[in-house]
Amino acid sequence: MGVPDALTIHQMTSGDLDEVTAIESTSFPRPWTREHFIAELKSPRSYPLVARTGDGSMAGYICPTLVLDEGEILDVAVQHGCRSKGVGGALVRRAISELEARGARVVCLEVRVSNLPALTLYQRLGFRETGRRKRYYENGEDAILMEYTIDNSEDRADAV
Repeated sequence: MGVPDALTIHQMTSGDLDEVTAIESTSFPRPWTREHFIAELKSPRSYPLVARTGDGSMAGYICPTLVLDEGEILDVAVQHGCRSKGVGGALVRRAISELEARGARVVCLEVRVSNLPALTLYQRLGFRETGRRKRYYENGEDAILMEYTIDNSEDRADAV
């Protein structure tokens, strides 16, 4: 199924936090707190985004950050009723675009070994597995480290 009609993605604001934390709390066993999202909103290195459907309801969010030329996706979640409809892919593609515009050459993330929908999405978008963190999550589950290389070949050619 495709992305919901009229999906819009914009910068997260403090006004989005009630909906963001509601999605977060139903998506993860150890959810981020409201204070964590507030810290992301205040950080000059973070670019949190939200996706809304045509009726204005929150479909999902993503929290990318940038340090030097390395982007990282710290948190991403999609409302249960909007999953498998392209929202996650739209958010990840937008995050990559935002990070690239700010100078990122690579985007990294961690994902649970058991999260097959996310693994499939990331692989489809061009992420590759680069390693594992053993027993990383609260239940002892491993994290798969993934990386997306941004093709800045034009920039590199100009620099030579």
